[in-house]
Amino acid sequence: MSIFNLLRTKKPIPAPWAKYYTEEELHLKIPNISMYDDVHNSYLKYPSYPAIEYFGKKTTYKEFIKLIDKASLSFYTLGIKKGDIVTICLPNIPEALIALYALNKLGAIGNMLHPLSAEEEIKESLNSTHSKYLVMADMFYNKIEHTIKETRVKKVIFASPADSLNIFMKIGYKVKQLGKYKKYPKDDLFISFKHFMKLGRNTKPPKRVRYGKNTPAVILHSGGTSGKPKNVVIQNRAFILAARQEQIQMKRLQAGDCCLAIMPNFHGFGLSVLMHTPFALGCYSILIPQFDSKKFDTLFKKTRPTCVLGVPTLYEALIKCNNEKHLDLSFLKYVVSGGDILTEGLEDSINKYFEEHNSKARITQGYGLSEALAAVTLACDDINKKGSVGIPLASNNIKIINPATLKTVPYGEVGEIVINSKALMMGYLNDEAETNAALRIHKDGHVWLHTGDLGYMDSDGFIFYKGREKRMIITSGYNVYPNHIEEVIESHPAVLQCSVIGIPHPYKQEVAKAFIVLKDGYHGLFVRSEIKSYCQKNLAKYMIPAEFVFRKQLPKTKLGKVDFQKLKSDIGASDDE
Repeated sequence: MSIFNLLRTKKPIPAPWAKYYTEEELHLKIPNISMYDDVHNSYLKYPSYPAIEYFGKKTTYKEFIKLIDKASLSFYTLGIKKGDIVTICLPNIPEALIALYALNKLGAIGNMLHPLSAEEEIKESLNSTHSKYLVMADMFYNKIEHTIKETRVKKVIFASPADSLNIFMKIGYKVKQLGKYKKYPKDDLFISFKHFMKLGRNTKPPKRVRYGKNTPAVILHSGGTSGKPKNVVIQNRAFILAARQEQIQMKRLQAGDCCLAIMPNFHGFGLSVLMHTPFALGCYSILIPQFDSKKFDTLFKKTRPTCVLGVPTLYEALIKCNNEKHLDLSFLKYVVSGGDILTEGLEDSINKYFEEHNSKARITQGYGLSEALAAVTLACDDINKKGSVGIPLASNNIKIINPATLKTVPYGEVGEIVINSKALMMGYLNDEAETNAALRIHKDGHVWLHTGDLGYMDSDGFIFYKGREKRMIITSGYNVYPNHIEEVIESHPAVLQCSVIGIPHPYKQEVAKAFIVLKDGYHGLFVRSEIKSYCQKNLAKYMIPAEFVFRKQLPKTKLGKVDFQKLKSDIGASDDE
């Protein structure tokens, strides 16, 4: 049967979560607009409301749109047009968003790249995306000094974290940075963001062309299911839909509220949930270019956000902070954890912390991935079950399948999470084979994103995430899920954090190895046998780790997740030995 005929025979997707939505919400329509249009609409409704807060300085929607339009005219002067790709390699500073929305107004695409990427990674990204221009933090000039001429980049626009600071903070920043990094030369290839913003002053604005929901808007980066770096092409529609989905789920979020953007702009969760969604709803985004987990409580006191989203390790850091003796968190409405597994023990500890600090907010979980613009499921308010990552967002569909047969497994049974959504990526840039491996048409006629993630669904449609398929340990023919072992070990009163990996075994194929961080006052030498006995009591025999290794802290990725690749190469003796 041809794909055309297959698509005509689509069958309805069973949705046990449907009872939590209205019929209109289940069939949510996406207006045919761009990301820029979403922000412009908020400007028309709330011109004097703040859109951005940056180190205490607030920029209104009127000022924000004016800056975006000015930058757009400068890009137009440089020759940027629909479909062109410009790499944005900046931390969470206003210039990153000004550049992105300016490009979006022209129908161009922002390639969002981590500013801490290595020299070769930056060159590879510029070349693989055929980027014509690069907008970059000036402190990282040394990363392109020797390689920029090996790319197609015509001009590098350098922005500084100081550009949008008030005059006194700007002076202080520049004094602190004196001599810390190499300055870029002033020539035709390199210009400052300030100079860039003046390029269009003598250019006649082009006739306004409106780009719709199906126009490519952003490139995010993902390892996909194979682990190889990929360029994920996201259309406007994904951002437009996400804002409306989150408005449905976060019903208490109102225009004028604020979201704390500690997740970066090059991460789908950060860019969508903490930046574009607030802009679409008339809220504002508090931009944090460099997050200090040891001062998380002080940051809360200074910024008083309505909504915050972070990975579990950030909240773990929060409950260890002790900078503010009388911290009042009553202003918090939503606290969401995403990007990694939130264990029940840590969930309880965080909720206890909020309760002790006068907040009615309770941490909930979300789940997603770059290929579906980050947020796919969310638990909020009363629509929540402990340990779950919530239900599919309005108009999203999820099923749990046996990856070998593609058949849906029964409720409660672990399988691969696959997603059907209007927010799915267009595909991986210039990689048809990997795109076809990830986006597949099933017998029901729908396109499903194969995530490589494991989980199960209960009879109410709540999703329980169990980790990456590649993390699953197969020992003596049994499937062992590391997060289950981690939850058990973290429930021991001496344990602060635990991560489990699989290591080779001569005849069992693999066995579990546990890396453990203990709470203050405990030492591995004295609790090792106790934790092992605890595992023997609470885990099946084949699940009990063959090794217990104690570390003062676990390695983290750039996004604050546990770095399992580094754990796999960690063969050192335990810290207690």
